Parts: sequence; C-alpha cells; structure tokens
Amino acid sequence: MTVIRKFRKKMQRFTCLTLFFILSISFGTAKAQTTADSVKAAVNSLFTAMMHADSVALMKCFAPGAVLQTVVKDKQGVVSVRTEAISGFASSIGQLPKDAADERITFDVVKVDGDLAIAWTPYQFYFQQQLLHCGVNSFQLVRLAEGWKIQYIIDTRRKNGCQ
Repeated sequence: MTVIRKFRKKMQRFTCLTLFFILSISFGTAKAQTTADSVKAAVNSLFTAMMHADSVALMKCFAPGAVLQTVVKDKQGVVSVRTEAISGFASSIGQLPKDAADERITFDVVKVDGDLAIAWTPYQFYFQQQLLHCGVNSFQLVRLAEGWKIQYIIDTRRKNGCQ
C-alpha cells in the first residue's frame, strides 16, 4: 500500500507542476499578445488620425522629441534620408480633406521588450482614393505613462511595384 500511495503523491505533484507550467506558458503568451495588440493599436491610431485629417490626434500619437524620416533616392540614384518635423507633418495632414490620406498597412513584425517596441508595416498610400506610392514603415515605440507612443518612424516610398 505504501508504494501505491507514494506513487499517487508523486503523480499528483507531477500533474500539478505540469498544469502550472502549461498555465504559465499560456498566460505569458496571452500577455505578449495583449502587449503586441496595444502596440498595433498605437500605430493604427496614427493612420486613423490621418484619415480624419485630425492634426491634434496625430500629434498625440508621438512621444516628445519623436523623429520622422524617409529614405529617398534622387534622379542619379543616390540614397539619402530626409527628416520632417512631426509638427509640420501634422499641420499638412490637418489641411487635407477628411478621408483624403488613406495609408493601408499590414503588420509583418511586432516585437516588444519591456517598454520598447518595433513594428514593421508594409503599406500602400492612397490619396483621394488613388494609389500614390507604397513601401514599408519601420516604427520604434516607447511605452510612456500615457501608453505606447511613436518615437521614431523611417519609411521607404516607391511608385513602381505597388500592386
């Protein structure tokens, strides 16, 4: 009898530890998914503000001191990086008609480490329902007291091969 009781106790402990391990992994995965979803929501807020031509909402998407850059190529094929002030970008968006700026993105990659996140989002940009250009956005976000804010965006833009 004692051998059977010892075996049962060991099996109970094993079962409890296994369940604890499975639940821990499930909780960690769910938490990571929730965090990734909140990063995606922060990025999507930018494009919603653009669609609504809402410069105030657009500015709220960014962290203080945020940087906005674009990789450009001149007619000779020389690559450089153009920097635009967030306030200038917001002002130009605010002057557009509602629904004129429609950037359609997909999330290829979202990674989070504590209060830092990245998002890689291929996109197609439509202006007044006409495809203007496409490319990819690379976002760096930081989690501040108010939530996830965009600290840095660099993008590419091309007119060919967008479909």
